[in-house]
Amino acid sequence: MAYRKTPAVQDRLAAAREHLVAQATTVIADVGWANASVTAVAAAAGMSVGSVYQHFPSKGALAVEVFRRASGREVEVLSEVLRQGSGDPVERLGLGVAVFARRAMERRGLAYALLAAPAEPAVGQERLSFRRRYRAVFAEVIREGIEAGLLPDQDPEVTAAALTGAIGEVLVDPLSAPAEGTAAGHPISELVAMSLRCAGATPAVRPLRLGELR
Repeated sequence: MAYRKTPAVQDRLAAAREHLVAQATTVIADVGWANASVTAVAAAAGMSVGSVYQHFPSKGALAVEVFRRASGREVEVLSEVLRQGSGDPVERLGLGVAVFARRAMERRGLAYALLAAPAEPAVGQERLSFRRRYRAVFAEVIREGIEAGLLPDQDPEVTAAALTGAIGEVLVDPLSAPAEGTAAGHPISELVAMSLRCAGATPAVRPLRLGELR
C-alpha cells in the first residue's frame, strides 16, 4: 500500500514550504536572482540544501514561485485600486500608478528583482506573463475612461502596453540606485503626470491616502 501523508504531516510540509518561499523572497530582494543560491536560501530558512530540493526540484522552480507570488500580489493591489478605488476612471488610473510606484520604492530590492534584475529564462517568461496581466488591468480602466468621455478615443490595449513599459522603465534607475538620499516620492509625481498624458488626460490626481499605499 502506498504511503499517504497524514494531515499533520501535510500541514508541516506546507508550513515549511511557505517559510522557504518567504525566506527566498527576502534573499532575492537583498542580493538578486543570480546571487540567491540554494545554499544561501537554505541557510536563511534554517534548512538543509536537501530539504530545499524536497520542496522544489531546482533553483529555477523556486525562483518562479517567488516571482509568481510577489508579482501576483502587486497585480492584485493594482487591480483593486483601478477597479474598486474611489473616483472616476482617470482618477483611479493616476492613483493606481502612484500606488504601484510607491510600493515599488518602499520595497526597492524586491521591486527591482521583479522588474529588471537579470534572471534565468524561466523568470523571464514569468515577467512576460505578468506584463500581460498589468496591461489587461490598465486597458480596462482606460476603456472605461473612453466610454465615460473622460479620455480621447484610442486603442486601450496599445496605450496600456505603452504605460506598462514606460512605468517599468522610469522606475528601473531609482530602484537600482542606493536608497540613501533618494526621496521616497521621486519619481512618483512625474510618473503619474506622464501616465495621464499618455492616456490623453489632464495630469491631475487627488492626494494619496496612507491606507491606499499598502
